[in-house]
Amino acid sequence: MGDDSEWVKLPVDQKCEHKLWKARLSGYEEALKIFQKIKDEKSPEWSKFLGLIKKFVTDSNAVVQLKGLEAALVYVENAHVAGKTTGEVVSGVVSKVFNQPKAKAKELGIEICLMYIEIEKGEAVQEELLKGLDNKNPKIIVACIETLRKALSEFGSKIVLLKPIIKVLPKLFESREKAVRDEAKLIAVEIYRWIRDALRPPLQSINSVQLKELEEEWVKLPTGAPKPSRFLRSQQELEAKLEQQQSAGGDTEGGGDDGDEVPQIDAYELLEAVDILSKLPKDFYDKIEAKKWQERKEALEAVEILVKNPKLEAGDYADLVKALKKVVGKDTNVMLVALAAKCLTGLAVGLRKKFGQYAGHVVPTILEKFKEKKPQVVQALQEAIDAIFLTTTLQNISEDVLAVMDNKNPTIKQQTSLFIARSFRHCTASTLPKSLLKPFCAALLKHINDSAPDVRDAAFEALGTALKVVGEKAVNPFLTDVDKLKLDKIKECSEKVELVHGKKAGLAADKKEFKPVPGRAAASGATGDKDTKDISAPKPGPLKKAPATKPGGPPKKGKPAALGGTGSTGTKSKKGLETKEIVEPELSIEVCEEKASAVLPATCIQLLDSSNWKERLACMEEFQKAVELMDRTEMPCQALVRMLAKKPGWKETNFQVMQMKLHIVALIAQKGNFSKTSAQIVLDGLVDKIGDVKCGNNAKEAMTAIAEACMLPWTAEQVMSMAFSQKNPKNQSETLNWLSNAIKEFGFSGLNVKAFISNVKTALAATNPAVRTSAITLLGVMYLYVGPSLRMFFEDEKPALLSQIDAEFEKMQGQNPPAPTRGISKHSTSGTEEGEDGDEPDDGGNDVVDLLPRTEISDKITSELASKIGDKNWKIRKEGLDEVAGIINEAKFIQPNIGELPTALKGRLNDSNKILVQQTLNILQQLAVAMGPNIKQHVKNLGIPIITVLGDSKNNVRAAALATVNAWAEQTGMKEWLEGEDLSEELKKENPFLRQELLGWLAEKLPTLRSTPTDLILCVPHLYSCLEDRNGDVRKKAQDALPFFMMHLGYEKMAKATGKLKPTSKDQVLAMLEKAKANMPAKPAAPAKATSKPVGGSAPAKFQPASAPVEDSVSGTVEPKPDPKKAKALGVSSKAKTAQGKKVPSKTSLKEDEDKSGPIFIVVPNGKEQRMKDEKGLKVLKWNFTTPRDEYIEQLKTQMSSCVAKWLQDEMFHSDFQHHNKALAVMVDHLESEKEGVIGCLDLILKWLTLRFFDTNTSVLMKALEYLKLLFTLLSEEEYHLTENEASSFIPYLILKVGEPKDVIRKDVRAILNRMCLVYPASKMFPFIMEGTKSKNSKQRAECLEELGCLVESYGMNVCQPTPGKALKEIAIHIGDRDNAVRNAALNTIVTVYNVHGDQVFKLIGTLSEKDMSMLEERIKRSAKRPSAAPVKQVEEKPQRTQSISSNTNMLRKGPAEDMSSRLNQARSMSGHPEAAQMVRREFQLDLDEIENDNGTVRCEMPELVQHKLDDIFEPVLIPEPKIRAVSPHFDDMHSNTASTINFIISQVASGDINTSIQALTQIDEVLRQEDKAEAMSGHIDQFLIATFMQLRLIYNTHMADEKLEKDEIIKLYSCIIGNMISVRTPLQIMSFPSLFQIESLAREASTGVLKDLMHGLITLMLDSRIEDLEEGQQVIRSVNLLVVKVLEKSDQTNILSALLVLLQDSLLATASSPKFSELVMKCLWRMVRLLPDTINSINLDRILLDIHIFMKVFPKEKLKQCKSEFPIRTLKTLLHTLCKLKGPKILDHLTMIDNKNESELEAHLCRMMKHSMDQTGSKSDKETEKGASRIDEKSSKAKVNDFLAEIFKKIGSKENTKEGLAELYEYKKKYSDADIEPFLKNSSQFFQSYVERGLRVIEMEREGKGRIPISTGNTNGEEVGPSVYLERLKILRQRCGLDNTKQDDRPPLTSLLSKPAVPTVASSTDMLHSKLSQLRESREQHQHSDLDSNQTHSSGTMTTSSSSTANIDDLKKRLERIKSSRK
Repeated sequence: MGDDSEWVKLPVDQKCEHKLWKARLSGYEEALKIFQKIKDEKSPEWSKFLGLIKKFVTDSNAVVQLKGLEAALVYVENAHVAGKTTGEVVSGVVSKVFNQPKAKAKELGIEICLMYIEIEKGEAVQEELLKGLDNKNPKIIVACIETLRKALSEFGSKIVLLKPIIKVLPKLFESREKAVRDEAKLIAVEIYRWIRDALRPPLQSINSVQLKELEEEWVKLPTGAPKPSRFLRSQQELEAKLEQQQSAGGDTEGGGDDGDEVPQIDAYELLEAVDILSKLPKDFYDKIEAKKWQERKEALEAVEILVKNPKLEAGDYADLVKALKKVVGKDTNVMLVALAAKCLTGLAVGLRKKFGQYAGHVVPTILEKFKEKKPQVVQALQEAIDAIFLTTTLQNISEDVLAVMDNKNPTIKQQTSLFIARSFRHCTASTLPKSLLKPFCAALLKHINDSAPDVRDAAFEALGTALKVVGEKAVNPFLTDVDKLKLDKIKECSEKVELVHGKKAGLAADKKEFKPVPGRAAASGATGDKDTKDISAPKPGPLKKAPATKPGGPPKKGKPAALGGTGSTGTKSKKGLETKEIVEPELSIEVCEEKASAVLPATCIQLLDSSNWKERLACMEEFQKAVELMDRTEMPCQALVRMLAKKPGWKETNFQVMQMKLHIVALIAQKGNFSKTSAQIVLDGLVDKIGDVKCGNNAKEAMTAIAEACMLPWTAEQVMSMAFSQKNPKNQSETLNWLSNAIKEFGFSGLNVKAFISNVKTALAATNPAVRTSAITLLGVMYLYVGPSLRMFFEDEKPALLSQIDAEFEKMQGQNPPAPTRGISKHSTSGTEEGEDGDEPDDGGNDVVDLLPRTEISDKITSELASKIGDKNWKIRKEGLDEVAGIINEAKFIQPNIGELPTALKGRLNDSNKILVQQTLNILQQLAVAMGPNIKQHVKNLGIPIITVLGDSKNNVRAAALATVNAWAEQTGMKEWLEGEDLSEELKKENPFLRQELLGWLAEKLPTLRSTPTDLILCVPHLYSCLEDRNGDVRKKAQDALPFFMMHLGYEKMAKATGKLKPTSKDQVLAMLEKAKANMPAKPAAPAKATSKPVGGSAPAKFQPASAPVEDSVSGTVEPKPDPKKAKALGVSSKAKTAQGKKVPSKTSLKEDEDKSGPIFIVVPNGKEQRMKDEKGLKVLKWNFTTPRDEYIEQLKTQMSSCVAKWLQDEMFHSDFQHHNKALAVMVDHLESEKEGVIGCLDLILKWLTLRFFDTNTSVLMKALEYLKLLFTLLSEEEYHLTENEASSFIPYLILKVGEPKDVIRKDVRAILNRMCLVYPASKMFPFIMEGTKSKNSKQRAECLEELGCLVESYGMNVCQPTPGKALKEIAIHIGDRDNAVRNAALNTIVTVYNVHGDQVFKLIGTLSEKDMSMLEERIKRSAKRPSAAPVKQVEEKPQRTQSISSNTNMLRKGPAEDMSSRLNQARSMSGHPEAAQMVRREFQLDLDEIENDNGTVRCEMPELVQHKLDDIFEPVLIPEPKIRAVSPHFDDMHSNTASTINFIISQVASGDINTSIQALTQIDEVLRQEDKAEAMSGHIDQFLIATFMQLRLIYNTHMADEKLEKDEIIKLYSCIIGNMISVRTPLQIMSFPSLFQIESLAREASTGVLKDLMHGLITLMLDSRIEDLEEGQQVIRSVNLLVVKVLEKSDQTNILSALLVLLQDSLLATASSPKFSELVMKCLWRMVRLLPDTINSINLDRILLDIHIFMKVFPKEKLKQCKSEFPIRTLKTLLHTLCKLKGPKILDHLTMIDNKNESELEAHLCRMMKHSMDQTGSKSDKETEKGASRIDEKSSKAKVNDFLAEIFKKIGSKENTKEGLAELYEYKKKYSDADIEPFLKNSSQFFQSYVERGLRVIEMEREGKGRIPISTGNTNGEEVGPSVYLERLKILRQRCGLDNTKQDDRPPLTSLLSKPAVPTVASSTDMLHSKLSQLRESREQHQHSDLDSNQTHSSGTMTTSSSSTANIDDLKKRLERIKSSRK
């Protein structure tokens, strides 16, 4: 029991894992109780057991496992986190539970699996169960099948995926185990229950006996649709609802829903595709062409067998289809025709939608072959064409079918009509729109009058089917002229028709009276873009309006063609007014008189032809009264107008009578049922009078009334033909004017544009200018409705006329067509006719592009031409393509039939010659324009191959392909492209170019679509693989496209599609989906859908004319059309397209003005910061482009959506420039009132303005620049600071505009640049403007150069970036520019610099060509300015500029911190100028005052301090008055207040203000130079050094980066810092005093940490390349070098050595640290190593060894060896070796501070070294050991020595390194006198040998002649060196100066003072300093090198000579004096 007591006490989770089964049993029981008690599914308790659940189910003990299963079931049911365990637990259940003998275990296992499915983990469960089917244990297989069966039975086929199960069923039926076969049978029965016959095809392969058994079982199943009995968690509410309904006695709704879902499974989907192309007989194509019919039959039979496979693999079937088509069309053997037709049927059935691309080729051939009479042939052809129809759409083949309808052969006509009838059965009301119905009905109506009865019957059947599908309302308008008998026959046929989709379609169409939207919704899926037109249609009021809302847009959608004529006929017949007036017979004059006399007074008729005009007038008045009182039904219109036309009729001479007569005509037309017959009687007379001055208006009024009665299209056509058949120009021009006005009133629907255009052309050619003007005005009105494509008809006109037309079009641009006000009310009296009128826009027949005469070019595309295009010789291929291009060019507009051209061109798209590929693409582009929308039938066979070309490796080919695809898509819309698998197949190809181009294209197109085909989902798996593509661009494009896929497919579908991904991929993709979900744009709304319904549905007719205009004004402002499918002839740009759909939502509420009342910019907290983060993290595109691509515009639009008012955004992104102007006007108005908003969105506003810079419209540009001027003025007032992001995404684009040809724009841009300097540092502006000077635009170059000059003039040389030298060199290049203005600008800019900087300009510019230099000198001479003039201005401008920015701490608008501090410092440094201080804003007043008081006086004074302490100081030391140095007395008191005073001064050393810091340093310097006071600093050293390196860091990070700061100030500050620490005489630091690192007692107080930071700061300073560029920079670096040496020598040696080791460790660890930094730290260590012999006794070795131990622990030997340089390992070895050498074996006693010696290799390494040194003879001197420690290994190998010498001789032999080589050889010989160099010399020439000997002699003389300074003094204290040494050195330098002083290192002292000059040298050669060898040997041989002497000179402390000095010592002295005097 002992062990019992152990586990009993354990917590539950530990018990569950215990090795004792009892413990586990107890654990599971307790866990079960816990699980049952937890009520909250999200309780943290659940997470504790997350990792244990798998163990619960896989327990090895059967009893325990049972309890574990119970607990697991409860866990899965209740825990929120259970889903995470799905995979492992179900896998455990399958492998460890399903094989258990206990039935209970198996039941629980199954229940757990089902529970996982319930918590939405069905896919994972199914995956594991299917894996279980591969298990060898039959028990497991049976249990898995059973689980799947139960899951299917309970959850239904929607949750359990059937395809993978059906795939494995045949294999299960073949199992040897009966139990498996039985279970397989049960699941097959269950599957059949859900999908019925769809299961049969996949199971055809199983054993016939089994199949028979299954059939028997299937028959027994109930016929009702099955329903799931169990639901997912997310569907639990539905379950409750279902139960409720069942209890109420009916399960209508829920059941119905599910029932509808059952037939979703398609047997085809469950089949495996078979590739038959590879199985075709090899000789198939030869045999099919064979002369013997038997051979052809064999070939066809082979194909027939193959196509019997029910599902075929997609592939290129073009050749096969072509061969079969040829047999069908041309083979004389009818048996073979039937066989080929069967093959085509098989292909169509097996390929389904993939066959669609070939349908267009085959359909005409099959239809024409119906001339065969043999039943078997006809039947085969019928089957073929029916199968083919299902692979495509009626729309796609309509052209071909209609063409065959006119065939003379009655059989063909009959079979075509029957085919149409069968096709209609597959349609619904939405897939059979009016645009299709109209041409088919027209053709069929001809057939019902055919002489052949079969043809008539077939036509009746087709029309009856159409009637059934779309309802009477839609068809009746086309049947107006059909007599009653025939109409009854059509209706009779309609009743007999059985539709494929049941009766729903017809009913829906009929019921759709007032509820158009729901009626269409269901059907919209298949129709894609078409249904949008239907949706907007049915409404009585706006039915005429609908057309007008969209006319500016692409005409296919926008132009509601033929609405009028055909519409009215239907309208009247439907009103129940069986008025046949429309086809009213012409009555004789007698009948007319009789009818008229019945309604008119007798006197009236008698006086009609009276000769007295007054009587005629009276007669007319009576006539009018009678007409006014008549009832519509009683009015005999024709009789009345006949009376009016009676003599004198229209020849009436009295104008009053005539006016009255015309007025009566108008009245009759308005009040009566006025027919076209009546109209024809009067129109001639009206046209005749329209030009009359007095009667013209009445004639127009009458014509308008007639137009309203008989529809404008008909009236207009009549009037125009009459006007132009006479010669009166006045009549012609007035007719045109009337028509212009009528179109505006009636709208454009149904007008016969073709007829107008021919009349307008006649009018344009008229000699009378009035006629021409009227014609142009009419064209302007037409342009409103038709758009730019109208111009195509007039391109042949004379240029002068064309320019007038263009001017008129320009006027109309941007205007919206007015809403129709006439032609509505009369026809909307009955709501029933709304349908046909409203839907009429669907009729594409009058699409303007369709009006163009199209040429038939198929006869020109001969087979010879096709073979030419496919020729082997590329030149012939090119000829063929040229011919095709010529044919298309010549035809301009072509018909869709282009023969064999598609196949020929397709072949050229993968031509090896890329030029031909491009030419083909160009032809295809032409083809799209020429063919127009009909090109859509070629999308599958020609369009998709173009997409394949997007994968080409050549950029230009891809660009051409993309342009072609866009041209096609513009004509076809996107539906055709997205249908089927073609696009997904392309995306599947792993070609990065193809993928990125295709995804980019989809990302551009998808957002503009309102709906997409369901096939889009097929692309999703490939989209996901693109998200993880190895190519970054592909990934980027895939991420961009993701939200747009989601927009159409929805998040759920997309997330579901991740199920098949690997777990790691799935997580990543789901994360991306979540992100995309947030960015998902809304779908573009359908046009005019929301508003039109209430108007059409409920408003009484009389209000509609009023409401329509309101509606129109809104929808009219919508972009041309949100459906890009039709965006073609109007040339809608891609930019316009991106705006599509954006404005639509504004239509849903008509309160536009209210919408505009709020703020236009919404302040989003941290919005801007987030956008910047996104851009930095590359989550969004960086704003960087040469021209803005669509993705940039889309991105900006998305970003703006959250912070810019919706209506303003619509204006900003509108395709029309006038809207941009409106947007800018609004932004200007709101600028002052919404400052916060403007600043919050500033980055977006500036980006949007950059887009406007790319617009060509000048007015927008001018407005944008105006706004920018105001904006930057506001920003400078607000003291805003432009961020880097804002600047970089705006300034480069603004600079582009500085080169504009218009002067006014250039001025504005310059003004803006000027203002920008107030919100963005001029020095940062400088590089942008400098970049602008590289432009190809000479104006831009000149302006940029001038601007640079202005910047230098205003802000001094500090603005020049990166350095004045580099900048000026760039500018000077332009002096030689070929453009005069650029040359002048460059010269002027340099003259400006000269005025600021004097002669130094020439030095900065460097060498110029003689010509350029002479021009510059000449210009400088001419320049009258003196150099002194500029700085004054600089001083004046700078404070103003500084102050305007300096107070920039308002948190919301704070710029980057660095800029802030530098600005503040600048403001402080200006405090000497009183006016500057006053300008500071109040927030900063206090702060600056305090600072000002601290440092407001002369250089060394510190008034505040002195005053603060004066009382205390004056008591003991009575001083009558303060001296100049007011600070000195302050330190006389060394008591309590001294410490606080020093603390205060030290705190000021780190001040951000340079003057404050300099003053504090000066005071400390004062203390240090008085020996008696210096000790006051004791105890403050660390504090002082911390303040110092903080100041160094401040200079490095802030002051140096601040362009406004005078760099002289920084130099001054540096010199003070360095001067405080060492005694040095430099031009900068005049005072000579013993300071900090000269006073050893103080220097030793510095602690390790402080020394480490100090060394870090100093080394960083030495490496700061910006210092070098300064005038005195070299001097600063030398001084720092000297200081470093002093720090190394004077500090506490333990501390400094420790500090260096830690610093080295840090620098090696830091990835950002430069290798140069580590190198310098190591050089310091090597110097310390050389000091060790003198300092070893003062060093705390234990601490040093501890530091080395830590270093070796962090950097073991292996890690150190991986370093790029071998320096670190050698440095460490040298240090340890030296310590060993100096301390001997005792060194091992100093490891006391190391806790665990095994952590590093230190102890082992020391032991090895001790052993090694014992073995050595010990003959070497200490110095040898010190400097040659690393030589030991080298000596051991002779090979190395040889390599070493070879290297040296190689150097001697090279031109550049010869001196270095000689110096190294000299050193080598000196060190190893026995070295044999003879072998290296003997192979060389005599000349070379003597050269080497002579060189070595010269070096020896120089070395001996120079006199060596004792090494010990050099190493410790340089002060002992006397001036004679320098004089001696100077002599040598002067002797050699001509030769050796030419090459100077940019930074000689960098390494020099760390005493590692590389090699012995003849001169101070750069090459030697930097050569690798020298670096390796520095530590050993330094004291022997001549450079050391110069180093010691530096370290001496008496004087520093410049290594480049060529003057004598007197010159140097004079120069020093001069500098001193200037400093004083």
